[in-house]
Amino acid sequence: MKLVSLFTGAGGLDLGFEKAGFKVVWANEFDKTIWETFETNFPHTKLDKRSIVDVPSDEIPEADGIIGGPPCQSWSEAGAGRGIKDKRGQLFYEYIRVLRDKEPLFFLAENVSGILLPRHRDAFQEILRQFKSLNYNVTYALLNAHDYDVPQDRKRVIIVGYHKKTGKIFEFPPKSPKRPVLKDAIWDLRRAKPARPYNKANDPKDLSAPNHEYMNGGFSTIYMSRNRVRSWDEPSFTIQAGGRHAPIHPQAPKMKFIEQNKRIFVPGKEHLYRRLSVRECARIQTFPDDFIFKYENVADGYKMIGNAVPVNFAYHLAKKIASDLKNFMQTSKSDYGQIYKRKAERDNVKDTLQKHKV
Repeated sequence: MKLVSLFTGAGGLDLGFEKAGFKVVWANEFDKTIWETFETNFPHTKLDKRSIVDVPSDEIPEADGIIGGPPCQSWSEAGAGRGIKDKRGQLFYEYIRVLRDKEPLFFLAENVSGILLPRHRDAFQEILRQFKSLNYNVTYALLNAHDYDVPQDRKRVIIVGYHKKTGKIFEFPPKSPKRPVLKDAIWDLRRAKPARPYNKANDPKDLSAPNHEYMNGGFSTIYMSRNRVRSWDEPSFTIQAGGRHAPIHPQAPKMKFIEQNKRIFVPGKEHLYRRLSVRECARIQTFPDDFIFKYENVADGYKMIGNAVPVNFAYHLAKKIASDLKNFMQTSKSDYGQIYKRKAERDNVKDTLQKHKV
């Protein structure tokens, strides 16, 4: 089945769907710091680099599904929380515009858990109402990616719509019996390298694994207000889009509590406290090691990875969608085949009559 991907980012959602048998034929991403990474890893996909606001729907190819996560900063619990009043929050309506004009068999939209906060309730309900008004049976849920083969706690809202002509309603897949932890993801990675001065990227030849470098610099009082260390036998904290907020590597002991909103690194163990590397964050987001992130500033590597949908999480959702729509697609193809066959038969009769001037 063919897909159109909006707000593509580095392509975590796209890769998960492709692992499930889909093909992303067209993608849209406005952030130029991501373009090289996407084109390197998805050479078969046409990447449109305009803002989606400037992309007419008739320039987007037909597809069986539309996937994507409109920018989430407007809905984040940690951010200003301006929601639909923010221009980035309003990009949800561009997603709805494309969906209305293309009317594929299904769509999937992803966003942060903050979209469910009481202050966003009316806006979120309006978004759901508009989805439903476009002839879709709509289902949404707050899921933790850790329940779907991802070694981190990461709660996200997933909205799935099936076109009413399919006669189907999406039901979220059962949780995976596997609950991976940090040891499963990054135990074998060794010899991470600090970024160059000003957090510039190292020469790839100098790294023991692709993108296996970490951001330098101090830790803010906000960062030091909470424990930032998870042990090897625990899932990671949520991988965020900012490198300065990356979790600490599990080689370090958990931070020592001093008082409310104040912790310190364990004295004598300070050398063990480093941020997770870009590759370690990618592993935790379940990107394979042959997925290479291209950047000059290490911060851009963290941003791409932190904004992505974990690949395994996307795969579980995509596999369920593929299973649900398989029979419908086969039936539809059969119906279309009969239509084309009958048309061909009519054309043959018409040609014969014309030939004999009947």
